[in-house]
Amino acid sequence: MIPDMTMKHTFLLLLLAGLAACQTLYAQKALWQDESQDASVRARDLVSRLTLDEKTALSMNNSPGVEALGIRPYNWWNEALHGVGRNGVATVFPQPIGMAASFDEPLLYEVFTAVSDEARIKNRQARETGHVGHYQGLTFWTPNINLFRDPRWGRGMETYGEDPYLTGRLGVAVVRGLQGPSDSPVLKAHACAKHYAVHSGPEWSRHSYDAVISERDLRETYLPAFKDLVVKGDVQEVMTAYNRFRGAPCGASAELIDKILRGEWKYQGIITSDCGAVNDFFEKGRHGFVSGAAAAAAAAVHAGVDTECGNVYRHIPEAVAAGLLDEADLDRNLIRLFTARFRLGEMDGISLWDDLPDDLVEGEEHLALSWKMAVESLVLLQNRGNVLPLAPDARVALVGPNADDGEMMWGNYNAIPTRTVTLFQALRERIPGLIYVKGCGIMGAEYRHSSERNAFYASLDPDDTARLEEVARQYRINVSDVLDNIRRERGLVNSFLPELDVPSVLKQLEGFDTVIFAGGISPRFEGEEMPVNLPGFRGGDRTDLELPAVQRELLTALHAAGKRVILVNFSGSALGLVPETASCDAILQAWYPGEMGGPAIADVLLGEAVPSGRLPVTFYRSVEDLPDFEDYAMEGHTYRYFRGTPLFPFGFGLSYTSFRYGKAKVRGQELVIPVRNTGSRDADEVVQLYVRRPDDPAGPVKTLRAFRRAHVPAGKTVKVRFPLTSDTFLWWSEEAQDMVPLSGGFDLLFGGNSEDLQCIRFWR
Repeated sequence: MIPDMTMKHTFLLLLLAGLAACQTLYAQKALWQDESQDASVRARDLVSRLTLDEKTALSMNNSPGVEALGIRPYNWWNEALHGVGRNGVATVFPQPIGMAASFDEPLLYEVFTAVSDEARIKNRQARETGHVGHYQGLTFWTPNINLFRDPRWGRGMETYGEDPYLTGRLGVAVVRGLQGPSDSPVLKAHACAKHYAVHSGPEWSRHSYDAVISERDLRETYLPAFKDLVVKGDVQEVMTAYNRFRGAPCGASAELIDKILRGEWKYQGIITSDCGAVNDFFEKGRHGFVSGAAAAAAAAVHAGVDTECGNVYRHIPEAVAAGLLDEADLDRNLIRLFTARFRLGEMDGISLWDDLPDDLVEGEEHLALSWKMAVESLVLLQNRGNVLPLAPDARVALVGPNADDGEMMWGNYNAIPTRTVTLFQALRERIPGLIYVKGCGIMGAEYRHSSERNAFYASLDPDDTARLEEVARQYRINVSDVLDNIRRERGLVNSFLPELDVPSVLKQLEGFDTVIFAGGISPRFEGEEMPVNLPGFRGGDRTDLELPAVQRELLTALHAAGKRVILVNFSGSALGLVPETASCDAILQAWYPGEMGGPAIADVLLGEAVPSGRLPVTFYRSVEDLPDFEDYAMEGHTYRYFRGTPLFPFGFGLSYTSFRYGKAKVRGQELVIPVRNTGSRDADEVVQLYVRRPDDPAGPVKTLRAFRRAHVPAGKTVKVRFPLTSDTFLWWSEEAQDMVPLSGGFDLLFGGNSEDLQCIRFWR
């Protein structure tokens, strides 16, 4: 008996010792829980503990939690195009194309610092409820740095214009504002460079189009802004485009991802798909790249697309089982995702911005910033007879379909502000005796019932939750998107009204010598993949550049009646305003100016602010001046390769004063340009430096290499200095098949727009 008891006692002691050891081990933090470890080390340890099904779920943008491992649910999809978007109230700044017209990097950085402040506040508010949902996270799919290659592209208003250098400089400012200080222990937020790459419409073919372009166009035009954001801006996310590039979908392109992005540029951050883009790999009528969902998931994961916006990645286990995908590729991607979540502080519940006050969101400070950006975005295109600023004794009437439309001013991918000050509201408080006559719709009333989709969404009841969820499932969108469509389609009805009655309008304007006409188009017609097919529009793109016919008719009638006409043009794209240069005394390009656009425009019209915006895109005379929309070769596109005469050139904008450029000098590695304000108003001038290589006739006519917004007091001269660095002389090299600093002769072209330039020959 004794030996048996001894054996049992020994076994019991060993068991207890083992349990104690386990308890000690359990009490110690796992590697992924140790905040002293590098984020990538913690991520690698955490991923090693996940099952294949857990890995699959966590690789989709709407990621569930894994409670046992302390992983909270997280949705990677958030928007901040020009303010925190689609998440209730937030400050709405001007649409990006308008902010690009400011040519003001410091102000753009200030704007997106304010945006990231509001983002952190709204994220904290969501965390306090115990649930951080869609559009409430810290990873923003902003900015859109695609080139606005063709003015017909409906999404061009989301970009920073047609020049790769301007886009890169402004894009980096956006990234730095969103992501916060580079030396912060946790990131403030993520920015995302999209859509990579060679993507700029048409909207109707983006799911099937194959962009086959020269290596020169790729390296000289389509990639520089992305390279700037990755290499100079340290952007944390990149989104792949819908289209194919040289035969492969962008999200499966070894050339774009492995060779260039991760290879040449050493990018270590996250890659996300655009929403539904992986479906395009296999769905009928699209890319036809692979035969089914599992193969599509395998192709995207293998290429290094870390997270998918969509539902194809749910087929990952099937792809692994079929031998289409190595699980190690999935692990590699997930390690990047969790490294990012640790660096955001999201996994540990760390935030350095929780003390930001709630009333900063759409508070006075941010509204003032929105106003300032709106003022700097306004471009004065014409001012015949110096009709602007308005004379104090002018009898002024306000006419036009966009005068009192606050929703139009928001652009797209926007928040819903608590109050938007329209042009009518702003002028009503400032001009005694002002009258407002809408006069006509944006389009003629005969078109208002031409879209079945309009009628469908307008018929939905926003309170019928079950029906809204059914529609969301049917169209693979969110309920919030369905509600947005309902709201937009019901405003849309008013876009066609009232029917134009010229005699009635003129009768109401008797006794008024000056008419401010608030016209243009609307984000209800131009935008992303929209089922709007009306005269001048197709799928959100333009088919011509004309102002809608009903507005042209009314403007002609006002001019014929002897009125001084000031056109305030609201649009996200360049319009061919040839008739309007004859019928209008002044033209002010207002873009979609955000919630403080009304006061900003009023201040410029009344002379309390001096217009200083410059065009970030060329205004052509007609669509006939342009190559085929689907032709991605740069020849004939943008000021850099356009050989004709534009209506208004890139970089153009008038002021209420005048500037004279003195004799510039090269001093060492610096170009010094004297700029004198020869008028009576203190004002800003946007000084621009372009470079041309005379021995390269196949190259760009000229290309922007520096710009600076300089404040010049009346009667004073300032010296604007541009460093002449190796980047100034980046040029295409056939030998290198890339952009490199070249030696030899260059023309340095400088002035206030891309056409009116002085030239210095410079040998490097």
